[in-house]
Amino acid sequence: MEHNVSHLNRRTALKLGCGGLLGLATGKVVFGQAKSAAAANLASVGVAMPSPQEALNRLIEGNLRFTQHHLEHPDQSEDRVKELTQAQHPFATVLSCADSRVTAEIIFDQGLGDIFDVRVAGNIATPEVLGSIEYAVELLGTPLLMVLGHERCGAVTAAVENGPLPGAIGTFVQAILPAVNQVKGQPGDAVDNAVSANVRYQTEQLMRSQLIRDRQQSGQLQVVGARYDLDTGTVTLVT
Repeated sequence: MEHNVSHLNRRTALKLGCGGLLGLATGKVVFGQAKSAAAANLASVGVAMPSPQEALNRLIEGNLRFTQHHLEHPDQSEDRVKELTQAQHPFATVLSCADSRVTAEIIFDQGLGDIFDVRVAGNIATPEVLGSIEYAVELLGTPLLMVLGHERCGAVTAAVENGPLPGAIGTFVQAILPAVNQVKGQPGDAVDNAVSANVRYQTEQLMRSQLIRDRQQSGQLQVVGARYDLDTGTVTLVT
């Protein structure tokens, strides 16, 4: 696992991000231009980029502290708040479930500015989620991307049961059903099997992104899937 990531002036980051998205919509602005500008900005402020493995190790070590109740609560001081007023440099991007029991900064014992959180029920890779992750990976330069599922996930359970749900609550079910179908009929608990299958499936959906694939193939990004155990607090890699 790696840590520390990229420094990007807030205004520059927003400008680059909006410009890149506009380019995708109009075809007139190349997203690569934003990438080059972001890289130049990082170099100008002398930010040391961590390796993907260092970032992964940092999350694993933090989770070990969490499970052993030896928390350090890093990067939560007044100085850290001030440090982040003009720039952010997360060392990892984590796509996790919106479940209140699975907060990345807590279970990995990290602090402000350490993790670029993308949270949605069922940790699904919707277009909006993908865009958020591409922003973190491409413009902020996070060297680690983790898809994090969790034990007894309500969204996955709903997909396994596949029954009627009120309002827009069931919109995530369609995004999870392909994973459920992959493990249907397998021995063991259907929901538990589907949780791991969903992590792998959503990771595959993210890997459709050319931006993410390019970063991974260049060695600048590691993509992993993991699941959180509600009973023990342990995070285990599944991909």
